[in-house]
Amino acid sequence: MRVPLKWLSEYVDINLPLAELTRRLTMAGTEVNAVETSGGDWEKISVAEVVDVSPHPNADRLRLATVNLGDEQMTVVCGAPNVAAGQKVAFARVGAELIDGHTGEPTILKAAKIRGVESAGMVCSEKELGLSDYHEGILVLPDDAPVGMPLAEYLGDTILDLDITPNRPDCLSVLGIAREVAALSGGSVREPPTDYQEAGRPIKERFSVEIADRDLCPRYCAALIEGLQIGPSPPWMQERLLAAGVRPISNVVDVTNYVMLEVGQPLHAFDFSLISGRKIIVRRARSGEVLVTLDGTERPLNRDMLVIADAKEAVAVAGLMGGTASEVTETTTAILLESANFNPANIRRTSTGLKLRTDASVRFEKGLSPELAMVGVRRAVRLMVELAAGRAAEGIIDVYPGKRRETRITVTQERLRRVLGLQLPTPQVRQTLMSLGFGCRWVPPDRYVVRVPYWRTDVRIPDDVAEELARIIGYDELPMTPLGGAIPPAQPQPSRELRERVKDILAAAGMQEVIAYSLTNLESLAKVLPPEEVRQRPPLRVANPMSHQQEYLRTTLRASLLETLASNLRHHQGRIALFEVARVYLPRPEELPEEVESLAGVVTGDRPDRWGQPAGEAVDLYDAKAYLEFLFDRLGLAISYHDGEDFALVPGRTAEVRLGDQRVGLVGQVHPEVAAAFDIEQDVYLFEVNLEALVPEVGKPRLYQPLSRFPAVEEDIAIVVDEGVTAAQVQAIIEAFPLVQRAALFDVYRGPPVPADKKSLAYSIAYQSLDHTLSEAEVNRERRRILDRLKGQVGAVLRA
Repeated sequence: MRVPLKWLSEYVDINLPLAELTRRLTMAGTEVNAVETSGGDWEKISVAEVVDVSPHPNADRLRLATVNLGDEQMTVVCGAPNVAAGQKVAFARVGAELIDGHTGEPTILKAAKIRGVESAGMVCSEKELGLSDYHEGILVLPDDAPVGMPLAEYLGDTILDLDITPNRPDCLSVLGIAREVAALSGGSVREPPTDYQEAGRPIKERFSVEIADRDLCPRYCAALIEGLQIGPSPPWMQERLLAAGVRPISNVVDVTNYVMLEVGQPLHAFDFSLISGRKIIVRRARSGEVLVTLDGTERPLNRDMLVIADAKEAVAVAGLMGGTASEVTETTTAILLESANFNPANIRRTSTGLKLRTDASVRFEKGLSPELAMVGVRRAVRLMVELAAGRAAEGIIDVYPGKRRETRITVTQERLRRVLGLQLPTPQVRQTLMSLGFGCRWVPPDRYVVRVPYWRTDVRIPDDVAEELARIIGYDELPMTPLGGAIPPAQPQPSRELRERVKDILAAAGMQEVIAYSLTNLESLAKVLPPEEVRQRPPLRVANPMSHQQEYLRTTLRASLLETLASNLRHHQGRIALFEVARVYLPRPEELPEEVESLAGVVTGDRPDRWGQPAGEAVDLYDAKAYLEFLFDRLGLAISYHDGEDFALVPGRTAEVRLGDQRVGLVGQVHPEVAAAFDIEQDVYLFEVNLEALVPEVGKPRLYQPLSRFPAVEEDIAIVVDEGVTAAQVQAIIEAFPLVQRAALFDVYRGPPVPADKKSLAYSIAYQSLDHTLSEAEVNRERRRILDRLKGQVGAVLRA
């Protein structure tokens, strides 16, 4: 909302410095986004009088305009068709900064020779001065404009660019801001006059209004003005409209825009002669009905939209825009002036449906008071009688089915004290509310009865009244009380704490965390889950999904993680390691889903070299397993791996992750068909962990493991075992011996001379004692015992 101070000062005395005024408005809830000064760039531009206009000797469309600048006369070339002797104009000298009328870019005026005639200046249009986009003619100033005065001094103004909150439609008007300024500065508001002289037959004898859909139109007022002379509006009105960001069109149209900006009530003028049947019907649009609006667009309507219609057809979209069939033109002599009130929600839906947003719809959709309709129509009729030589018919048609009782609110002193934190004196409460236009009556012993003015549609409950007092008195004047009392003890949240630890550990390991939506679709889930699981245990569906892609609560993190991986593969080369920690929602019959905190990760691409570049060696299952082991090692948990199967993973390359005897996750290679379903054409390795199952174990205290002061003895052994014997079984047997500090598998070999049904496993073993340095005999004896037990339990033979 742009509010020129010159216009604002017509309704309230501005006795505050500009900086203080903007501060108080902002603190009171009407934020001042910017303060603009029109004319600040108008150096070397002044008021001039055109004393002579003569033809250009070498061009039919150009003329030579001689202008009086007060201290000198100059002749310049001018192409504007409306330039005439006796006009007061804006004249720019060489060096002035203007807006190029063709490109719209700032430019510096230079002397030029145009068709052989020297021109050292310019008579300016509105666009060249930055006032509007109008460039078809020059700007003609009022006759009383003083010749020689700098244009910035004559036309310049300070404009407040305000950010109006949605609950304050009354502030979408200059008068509404004037009421705020009066309350903040202790002034009083001067209401614009709305009285006028009536002439001619009563309107009710010549016209009628019917509201067919009263739920969408609480009030409709109509006035008739005849004998109009369509022409330009007076300069003072044009200046105010331009300063407020509205381009002047004609006196009738300008009056409707002026009153909307002045009092906040949108209006519309119909050509009275083009209204069929001398009747207005406010109704819902008919199915298939089409209306061509004033912007020349053909708009299809539906039953949810409200229209203004005559006896034959729709002539306007209610609250948005009129139609071309009843448009006011230069030949119009009588108009029907509409001032109505419409359902805000319906206006918003219609505006969205038609993709048509206007100054009128912005005001209506915020909920204007029906009482404002009569104020607006009377003010507009007065201005049309004054400025367009119109005759106002007797009376105003006022159909008001939605009339409401005046709003009164009872507020107790105790409630004000509790909300504001201080006890306000009764005189201060009454004076503050009355400065805003409220009525306030003190009812002993402890309450106020507040009458809400018609324009304040946002005040409905006692706390709204308290807010008004706080706004005007000043939030910075309210007492501050530090928080008191003891800080409540921290509540343990083991599941949340584990989730954050897991994220930190995997990020430290070099993986990237991703966050995906909890909602997905059945097609994505069907790619990574068995078909029978999706059919028999369907996920929970959202009642009102925003899109088909986000319709169901996900039961696994796999689908969203693979979709994210596929997106990253299109933009990244090398290894990609992603993980997500989030809840999955497992369906339960006749109950809400079980929410399980889960972890999932994927790894693919080439291993990096020491410089972080792809080394040409693809990652494999052991890379995914390494991330898991790093995680569980940092959590202090010992896990084991066992053969497993999963719908989305490759058989034989899938392992269950167990904590003791409990399965807590899995790791494996994503099946190529599953990967292809996500447009992934390379090997991908995935792991999943049920974090809920880890919570009881993570909280357990760790057992102390003393460090030996004595050196370890390290040696390697290679054994041959059956293919069915796992490396983990062998490692567990080796590590069970008391002198074995650690054992690590470093090689698996198949091929000659190892028999076809056998494999070779090579381990690095570290022997260490806590109380002495081991001798060679002790190590040899421990090794023989290890080999004997391996032979007895898994049939292992030392490889030669």
